[in-house]
Amino acid sequence: MKRRAFIVGLAGAAALSPQAYAQQSSKVWLIGFLGPAPAFASVPRVEALRTGLRELGYVEGKNAVIEFRWADGAAQMRELAAELVLLNVDVIFATSSTEVEAARQVTRTIPIVFATHADPVGVGHVASLPRPGGNATGLSVVQTDLTTKALEVLREAVPHAARIGILFSSAAPSSGPTLQAAESAAARLKLMLQPIPLQGVADFEEALEQLARGGADAVFVAASSLTVRSAPALLAELALKQRLPTMFGSRDNVAAGGLMSYAPDQHELTRRAAIYIDKILRGAKPSEIPVEQASTYQLVINLRTATALGLTIPPSLLARADEVIE
Repeated sequence: MKRRAFIVGLAGAAALSPQAYAQQSSKVWLIGFLGPAPAFASVPRVEALRTGLRELGYVEGKNAVIEFRWADGAAQMRELAAELVLLNVDVIFATSSTEVEAARQVTRTIPIVFATHADPVGVGHVASLPRPGGNATGLSVVQTDLTTKALEVLREAVPHAARIGILFSSAAPSSGPTLQAAESAAARLKLMLQPIPLQGVADFEEALEQLARGGADAVFVAASSLTVRSAPALLAELALKQRLPTMFGSRDNVAAGGLMSYAPDQHELTRRAAIYIDKILRGAKPSEIPVEQASTYQLVINLRTATALGLTIPPSLLARADEVIE
């Protein structure tokens, strides 16, 4: 009789809405958040995740606690991921490929949820999108497809461009597939590429100076934790100093002064990552939760930056923009 009552109780819990389940559960869930320093640069992402969790009934200090770890570089990222493992967190939120790689190096059992992974299949973090097969799952921005489209738009904005600089994080596992996609697109568009790896913020100035010396007409900056959240305003300022039009993989960079971006709404993807966290806390296995691909992409153009560069954005491109910053 007791066994029957237990089984019925489990069935009832499974039938509860996410909000009701989170609110009725007596457990305080421990969620690890692994991100790049400085912490203030990730405030919008943190708030997006918190919003998603609140919508599902998770209240910090009541039934959920978020343990934050902010890494200054890839080496420290792994150390801080190990700290979260020692805390025995219930799940690790690791937004992109850099953080996921660090977390996977120290645990293959604690679930990992990502929100803006560039290419989880291409770098081997999941076996397939429908069945991830390991301890990681979440949402992907399909960076390889985005790279092709971004270069097409950049060429349209800067018609005379023949040599394109590519800035990418050397620590991001997704950089390899991104560069391959860029090379394929460049061959079709008859562009010459000048790729330069970045290890940290200290490399920004020299990299852009090198591109300017090498005759680059524009720059594509591959989205990564380093290029999006470490110092976006500095990156935009240095590109403007070298008179280089920029295409980014995140709106945040354009809001900070970059010229353009073609990307999904990364804050919305982060909010939706809470759904994955909730499913896992309710007992689902990450290996069986399909990875969701972003389906909506936004073209954002900063006209102030275009004016500062002396660049006239074609009216046809402005008409297609989802947002124009004036």
